[in-house]
Amino acid sequence: MTDLFLAILHHILAFGIVAMLAREMTLVRPGMSGADALSAARVDAGYGASAGLIFVIGALRVMYGLKGPDYYLYNVWFWGKLLGFGAVGILSIPPTMRFLKWRKAAKSDPGFVPASGEITFVSSYLRLELAFLILVVIFAATMARFVAA
Repeated sequence: MTDLFLAILHHILAFGIVAMLAREMTLVRPGMSGADALSAARVDAGYGASAGLIFVIGALRVMYGLKGPDYYLYNVWFWGKLLGFGAVGILSIPPTMRFLKWRKAAKSDPGFVPASGEITFVSSYLRLELAFLILVVIFAATMARFVAA
């Protein structure tokens, strides 16, 4: 039952991360308002918290899951999945920094609107994050089917 519980939590968090990234992508667009910036910052906080939780749950799956640590630690697809997830984490830093800046500006200035260049910058990073998340899903599916050392 431990394996099932951890797998369920892992998958719920994975879908949540994708949903939050999609929400960020809909909020960060030309003409976005200060309210949109505040919403994006809140969603991004949930995104970061969920990413941390999925990493912890994933580690628990490796240690206590049905397949055991050897299945994962000697699986090249597992390491590809981790590298992809790490890339998503690194790519999420610049947007998070902008969201924090925008949140501060929107709270102090009710008429705040993010600059179009910053919106383009953040949008490009969000698209890259999505691309790497797709790779994570591909590696996860491959990992579940093949053990390759």
